[in-house]
Amino acid sequence: MIKKILKLTARLLVIVVALFSIYLANLFLMKPYSIDHYLGKELVLGLVDSPEALTYVGILDRFNWLTKHNSRLSIPEENDLEEGIKELEKGIKTLYKYKDSSLTDVQKITKKIAIFDLENNLKELKEFPYLDYPLNQIGGIHLNTIEFMSDMHPVRTKSEANDFIKRVELIRDVYEGTLKDLEKQANSGIYPPEFVYGHVINQLNDFINYSFEEHPLYTQFMMKVKELNITDKELDDFDKRIKKAIEDSVTPGFKLLLGFMERTKKNANKNHGIWSQPGGDDYYKLRIRTYTTTDYTPEFIHQTGLSEVERITNRMREILTSLGYDTSKSVGQLMNELNENPDFLYADTPDRKEIIVNDYTEMVNEAIEVMTEYFHTMPKSDVVVKAVPEYSEQTAAGGYYQAPALDGSRPGVFYANLYDIKQTPTYSMRTLTYHEATPGHHHQIAHSLENESLTLYRRFGYGTSAFSEGWALYAEQLALEAGLAENPYDELGILQSEIFRAVRLVVDTGMHYKKWTREEAMKYMKSITGMSDTEVRVEIERYIVWPGQALSYKVGMLKMLELRDKAMNELGDKFNIKDFHSAVLDHGNPPLFIVEEMVNKMIEEAKI
Repeated sequence: MIKKILKLTARLLVIVVALFSIYLANLFLMKPYSIDHYLGKELVLGLVDSPEALTYVGILDRFNWLTKHNSRLSIPEENDLEEGIKELEKGIKTLYKYKDSSLTDVQKITKKIAIFDLENNLKELKEFPYLDYPLNQIGGIHLNTIEFMSDMHPVRTKSEANDFIKRVELIRDVYEGTLKDLEKQANSGIYPPEFVYGHVINQLNDFINYSFEEHPLYTQFMMKVKELNITDKELDDFDKRIKKAIEDSVTPGFKLLLGFMERTKKNANKNHGIWSQPGGDDYYKLRIRTYTTTDYTPEFIHQTGLSEVERITNRMREILTSLGYDTSKSVGQLMNELNENPDFLYADTPDRKEIIVNDYTEMVNEAIEVMTEYFHTMPKSDVVVKAVPEYSEQTAAGGYYQAPALDGSRPGVFYANLYDIKQTPTYSMRTLTYHEATPGHHHQIAHSLENESLTLYRRFGYGTSAFSEGWALYAEQLALEAGLAENPYDELGILQSEIFRAVRLVVDTGMHYKKWTREEAMKYMKSITGMSDTEVRVEIERYIVWPGQALSYKVGMLKMLELRDKAMNELGDKFNIKDFHSAVLDHGNPPLFIVEEMVNKMIEEAKI
């Protein structure tokens, strides 16, 4: 009997192994049976190729002994462009092999998203491979590397501390690879505008001339290492090794980049819009399609922006009139005066940043409590507030968000730029909180990451500014509707934020389509919004080096409001705000045309 059982077990084991082998062969050598498996496989392979992505996700850190990802960096290779094109062409061909008749409704949507994404990426790589700016003042490789190491690389053990140093030792290699791409870009006749050179050269010189006590790689590393349970001798050893790594790798790497920038500065683009670069007009249209997930023309977006500016201006004027302000002045003038009013500014004291971070934290906690009435589920991940690092605060945006780790080891982070006291008038703090934290970016991104009903691809494989930034701007208005604005000044802050996004439609298309100069765009933005000179300059310069991205906020918000109005009109008493938000948020980070499909489906189901 025992022999019979063992024999049967052996046969079953052989069958299981055979079936698993067939599955693996299908998954890696042929078109997988399931489109979800195929996209999941491609995503995993992409993650394996990107040690930074594995660190960012965080869930494989416990297996680092096997993956070694925390000791590696992505180093640009000579054939990256050609390989990227081949992979995209292969991926698109494979996706079209999955016939709609064999797919579920969810899989059909996944297929639409994946093809939309890959075709846009392929067009960019084939037709416009060098039209981005790898070195720029807000998201250049020189800043991204430092921020990644300082903020993302974990130092919870001696092993992770050793990995940190190994990564720092690779930074020169990363910059050498980047330099080759910069040379190719230059050979194509593409150079950034003059102001980019000025900012980047200053940033590189700062890093090169930092003392160790000023260098973020040294200070952040040693701060984390000191929290480990190690001996004084081990601490001293880490101190010497990180200093040597910076001296041997980081500083020489920065000098390589600096040399290129100084050598090519004479060739800087005298214009600001992407139209002035080879193929710039067509590239801008592609950027609009990619970032807004629409086929809107630059002219349509420009006119939409002008219309929205007028509407929001009128509402702001109503509030200012009710508060007794001299409305013979423009709204922009009045808002600029508010920006300068000491009653709305923090005192410039040594503990100013700490005080502001604490105040932001209170606003976040209040919003979380109120928003439970508007959503079926709230994120499990925490969100914390931090000041933007000093090394990037002069050129960084007013605020931004960093997603949490999947394993809960790292919370979501709302970074607030506290460089200039005039960047933080008290009446604008709430809207930034709602945009970056709750119910904005943190709520949407953490909800998606925690949504286990989504496939791997739908959680991590695709994302678009039109959805994420559109949601964050919609969230600002939702917070206003929920009563989180304490007084008319808070509403002014929310409206100022909205009008600034409407102005983006005007100035982004103005510079990249209508050939406005940087100065013309700055003058227009300041006249409409009343933002400080510092804020206006930083924003306009951001749009110049990141064409089309700034359009996604308002375009996305308008689409979500349009869909909500449609649902409310068609459902009447059956309309449920929680159901609407689930229809929008429960499908990852999809293009707007997919959001519309999901809301339409929700409407039809609610009617039954």
